[in-house]
Amino acid sequence: MRSHYCGQLNETLVDQTVTLCGWVHRRRDHGGVIFLDLRDRDGVAQVVVDPDTAEAFANADRARSEYVLRIEGRVRLRPEGTQNPNMPTGMIEVLAKQVEVLNTAATPPFQLDEHGKVGEEVRLKHRYIDLRRPEMLDKLRLRSRISHSVRAFLEGEGFLDIETPVLTRATPEGARDYLVPSRTHAGSFFALPQSPQLFKQLLMVAGFDRYYQIAKCFRDEDLRADRQPEFTQIDIEASFVEEADIMGVTESMIRSLLKDVLGVELGNFPRMTWHEAMQRFGSDKPDLRIPLELVDVDDLMKDVDFKVFSGPANADDGRVAALKVTGGASLSRKEIDEYTKFVGIYGARGLAWIKVNERAKGIEGLQSPIVKFMEDVIETLLDRVDAKDGDIIFFGADKARIVNEALGALRVRIGEDLDLYTSEWSPLWVVDFPMFEADDNGRLSPLHHPFTSPSCSPEELKANPAEALSRAYDMVLNGTELGGGSIRIHDQAMQKVVFEILGIAEDEAREKFGFLLDALQYGAPPHGGLAFGLDRLVMLMTGARTIREVIAFPKTQSAACLMTDAPGEVSADQLKDLNIRLRQKVKTEDSE
Repeated sequence: MRSHYCGQLNETLVDQTVTLCGWVHRRRDHGGVIFLDLRDRDGVAQVVVDPDTAEAFANADRARSEYVLRIEGRVRLRPEGTQNPNMPTGMIEVLAKQVEVLNTAATPPFQLDEHGKVGEEVRLKHRYIDLRRPEMLDKLRLRSRISHSVRAFLEGEGFLDIETPVLTRATPEGARDYLVPSRTHAGSFFALPQSPQLFKQLLMVAGFDRYYQIAKCFRDEDLRADRQPEFTQIDIEASFVEEADIMGVTESMIRSLLKDVLGVELGNFPRMTWHEAMQRFGSDKPDLRIPLELVDVDDLMKDVDFKVFSGPANADDGRVAALKVTGGASLSRKEIDEYTKFVGIYGARGLAWIKVNERAKGIEGLQSPIVKFMEDVIETLLDRVDAKDGDIIFFGADKARIVNEALGALRVRIGEDLDLYTSEWSPLWVVDFPMFEADDNGRLSPLHHPFTSPSCSPEELKANPAEALSRAYDMVLNGTELGGGSIRIHDQAMQKVVFEILGIAEDEAREKFGFLLDALQYGAPPHGGLAFGLDRLVMLMTGARTIREVIAFPKTQSAACLMTDAPGEVSADQLKDLNIRLRQKVKTEDSE
């Protein structure tokens, strides 16, 4: 029905007849001449309709915003003084010969160029309108290019695109499963995959050697800006590899991707241990563009007459750390109070601070309600953090986990607020993760998943599991975890030890992972892999603030689809087929 897309028109087509199809982006009536901005997925073209073409003029006259039109006309240069060099089609216009109304449109719930004035709920409710915005078209077009570039690279490296099941069985992988009741097996349930983890390992046992998949994954967990209940992974696995092999090929893939799609040449990918990342930045995905670091001061605070500091400094699981902000003494008390509320989100009970106004004056040159408690150590403290006049020092004192989370988040928040970024792109590999993490009761759970290989022998692992490191690695870009992976456990003996440490009895292991354990006894090769979050990657590469902006039909923070009203109720007949009976809520006097 068309000869060209609107965005393809330029001066080389002057005097040619073209046929365009699209939506009315804007309509203007200038003294009897109608101007239509016609929009399609490639751009906007200006169409001029003269009253000389009576039928075309009449159709253009009744066209309104978002009407669907088909226009035939001649391309011509815009008159002098009306050209728009900032617009791809701004040098030309189309003089219409025919205007055909293919469909009318109700008044849209919001104007595309005024979307910022409406809430996200309205835009998600009418997502098919929101997706017409050029910004959204550009993001999803870039997403398509990213997927294409990834596929081309991996195919060139010998990886095979293999699909894995979406209906599988529930396995404990960290988050809650989405369950699907089975009609044919009463009382039994499928689970939607949190990842293709077990199946890609089975593909390695089967001898496919190099696998990849752009896979849908599902996790029933609390949402945030970079999480959705259903998301997309670039899933990669290979056999007869070590950490350097997987890290090398995936680093090359990300380098190739950013150069191909954005023209960006990434610099070095430094490697940092998990322990160093937590000590220096309070996070295992630090944004290295922000030149702020945490500094340990536990040893200085053990004997101070300030229990808020001395308590954690002397506790086995405590930490006292300082975060110096160069030039931060200019922060107002109101801003400091806002930061205090912010760290409270992460469990911090307060935010101590010292402003360094004139260091040469000693205590008199410092501004803080806590200085009087640490006169004996203040000079050593200022030296350790390299404090200068005009700086502010923030402190975290609590359990190490709380201090890391609170000051790590504060570091990022201050970096954003004060625009401290030193570069546009900053990649990083984080390695040597702990094999396990302990909850408040001392019970161990896998930091990644129970199929991650430790970097020690089964005997060493069993003797000291809390100190064991794993053969895991994460790629971080601009403070976002792009992807994580590991070398997997490929022998039954090691897998058995890991299950024992996690408190998974042999019969439970057989019930939940029997098919994997069976496979491991038939010559499983050494193997490992990595999975990238495609949505997060697209978010970073488009400059979007949330992954909802780069998913065509996302869910809300409450895991609902406003457009389709999902999740929704189902009929009694459907429930009967599935052998499911819903528990009825019983009204009480208090609830009435």
